[in-house]
Amino acid sequence: MRVVFAGTPEPAVPSLQRLLESERHEVIAVVTRPDAAAGRGRKTMRSPVGLLADEHEIPVFAPAKPSDPDFVAQLTELAPDVCPVVAYGALLPQPVLDIPRFGWINLHFSLLPAWRGAAPVQAAIAAGDEITGASTFLLDAGMDTGPVLGIVTERVRATDTTGDLLTRLASSGADLLAATLDAIEDGTASAHPQPEDGISYASKVSVDAARIDWTRSAAFVDRHIRSVTPAPGAWTTIGELRVKIAPTTPSEDTLAPGEISVRKSGVHIGTGTTAVVLGEVQPQGKKLMKALDWARGARLDDTAVAR
Repeated sequence: MRVVFAGTPEPAVPSLQRLLESERHEVIAVVTRPDAAAGRGRKTMRSPVGLLADEHEIPVFAPAKPSDPDFVAQLTELAPDVCPVVAYGALLPQPVLDIPRFGWINLHFSLLPAWRGAAPVQAAIAAGDEITGASTFLLDAGMDTGPVLGIVTERVRATDTTGDLLTRLASSGADLLAATLDAIEDGTASAHPQPEDGISYASKVSVDAARIDWTRSAAFVDRHIRSVTPAPGAWTTIGELRVKIAPTTPSEDTLAPGEISVRKSGVHIGTGTTAVVLGEVQPQGKKLMKALDWARGARLDDTAVAR
């Protein structure tokens, strides 16, 4: 089939790569979000999906809005059979949804209808889900509400960060997406309406929401930190200093919430239950470093408190 692929961030790259390697489908163009400032230097950069398309000399469209008349005309002229989409990052209006013969097939990193929305992997880890996965579904005007075409499941490991889990789902999801397109071409695809029960939503995680609440249980703090790693990154304040906190390990010690104890064994911080031990931290304006090295260099004492 003639394919126009839509996607933007790194987790979408394995799906595009998988379709580029397919002998059954031809990627005739790519749609991605416009170039944006990124990194410490805030240089304008092409999206990861756009970069891969450039490497393969595939035309790239990056409309400011998918409703842009020029883009709609260009896509109509291309007359794609199907448009797979993975984390594109913008809502598609109905005239655009109507262009491909077999519609837009979205790969979403959850088992729909669980965790519809922008941050399904973060939500699954934060909620303590033991099983998650990815779904392919026919995109409609709703928020991840279309009929499901296929799923793949994935166990959430005890130490998974969002980065870890998303890497695995991006890989298995790429195979699922390719298999779904194969089934559509073969006429064997079967779409099933999403059930009315089990619906949950996962909105984008803001920097403010990534702040650690040390009054919560150690298990909650652990899941929260892992869910926002690597981005936007869990953080706390110690005195006047803002510090990013990498995943922690449990401790049997009991400290008051936010109380810090620097020991030879590590930097312990109290929660609403038992304490946790910091692994790595990133003070504002500095690189990631071992928590104990930082605490000694900062000369933290037992009067320090994380808030």
